[in-house]
Amino acid sequence: MVIHPKNLILQSLFLHTISKMSADVISIPRAALHEQVAHRLRQMLVENRIAPGAKLNERELSEVLKVSRTPLREAIKMLATEGLVELLPNRGAIAVELSEQDILDTFEVMAGLEAQSGELAATRITDAELDEIKAMHYEMLAAYTRRDLPAYYRLNAAIHQAINTAAKNPVLSALYKQVNSRLQSLRFRSNQDGEKWRIAVEQHEQMVQALVKRDAEAMRAVLLSHMNNKRFVVIEQIHGSGGNKPASNQN
Repeated sequence: MVIHPKNLILQSLFLHTISKMSADVISIPRAALHEQVAHRLRQMLVENRIAPGAKLNERELSEVLKVSRTPLREAIKMLATEGLVELLPNRGAIAVELSEQDILDTFEVMAGLEAQSGELAATRITDAELDEIKAMHYEMLAAYTRRDLPAYYRLNAAIHQAINTAAKNPVLSALYKQVNSRLQSLRFRSNQDGEKWRIAVEQHEQMVQALVKRDAEAMRAVLLSHMNNKRFVVIEQIHGSGGNKPASNQN
């Protein structure tokens, strides 16, 4: 049977398309997998399910996360660039453990970044961005009422990130992300005391009010106070635990 040249061209194009689709189907999940693993591992670190200073056991984590070691190792490298994991030569990876001075220094810088974000956001935020922050705030209040700390923290962190985004300063955003990554687990653990958690929620109410009024000075002040309170609580936890490891389970 003689195949018409036109049919040969169509067949070639079809095979090329199928080949390209197959490559895309393989590459997209592979690229996304290590990001999904990084997200889950990040939650474990932030929520103190992996304690500061603990070694990341690849075999155990592969079983818990139900993935092979290749995407797990890629995820660990991602978290190392974020400052959540430290890679040690010939020893694998450990969850980052900050000294008391590291914590003081980092909170000092973070307070300035948060205050700057709030001040700029108050003057630059759009109505749509404000509505989104208000919606997340109400969800966060519901999580607080349920005493659902993981949900509360995720919404809390999203609100702070949204405020930073509303500042519309890419340089500030890059610095914010870099520094904040070092403090995520400490911020998560900073409100286990009921009264301190209540104060943090009140300060978030003040943030929303300041944004609604476009009051840059008030926004700067409440975020500075908010971060200074966080720093005080974390240092108090360190001293209360009798070592340089903050107490567990907190934002």
